[in-house]
Amino acid sequence: MIRNNIQQIKGKIADKCLKIGRKPEEITLVAVSKQNPLSSIIEAAKYNILDFGENKAQELKQKTSEFIGEINWHFIGHLQTNKVKDIISSTYLIHSVDSIKLAKEINKRAENIKKIQNVLIEVNTSGEESKFGLNLYDKIFELAEFCKSCSNINLMGLMTMAPFTDDEIVIRNSFRNLKNIFEKLNSEGFTLTELSMGMTNDFEIAIEEGATILRIGTAIFRN
Repeated sequence: MIRNNIQQIKGKIADKCLKIGRKPEEITLVAVSKQNPLSSIIEAAKYNILDFGENKAQELKQKTSEFIGEINWHFIGHLQTNKVKDIISSTYLIHSVDSIKLAKEINKRAENIKKIQNVLIEVNTSGEESKFGLNLYDKIFELAEFCKSCSNINLMGLMTMAPFTDDEIVIRNSFRNLKNIFEKLNSEGFTLTELSMGMTNDFEIAIEEGATILRIGTAIFRN
């Protein structure tokens, strides 16, 4: 079932890219493996899924200690500073940096193990109080500047979550807002390349709006 799910998702990504003049190779598919057993990750990895996303530090720590093989682990959930030490050695990309305090801790822990840690800044583009992330451009710029100054952090781009709704206009505006912030930062001297946006219910809209990383769980791991 996982094999069929992956084929369907990759087919939809390819079709959407063809329609809008993008290349599927521009997009990284992150299989959101949270709450799924290691056996499901192993199966997905057999079918050329190389990136997996977890949202709890303890679960990521456990899975990375048990998994044998070469894949990229992404941390996509809210990250507390006291949990950075648990994921820093194994995580390829942290999607959810939302404060200078957290960035300081990531930089310190990365320096301790002589690693350059890839990160994204989490942006709240929906205005929902239930979501984490920064929503004021000045604060986003300030955090981006701080990350740029850190010797052991590589700021690659931005991440957001659109509201869970059937209203495509609301979803599209959320993604478009992130792309606008991305372009504004790059016009002010940054060299960001990654836009992490789009999940099972809205990834095709995200592709249309410039996503380079999709975080898809349900559509891959459902039975």
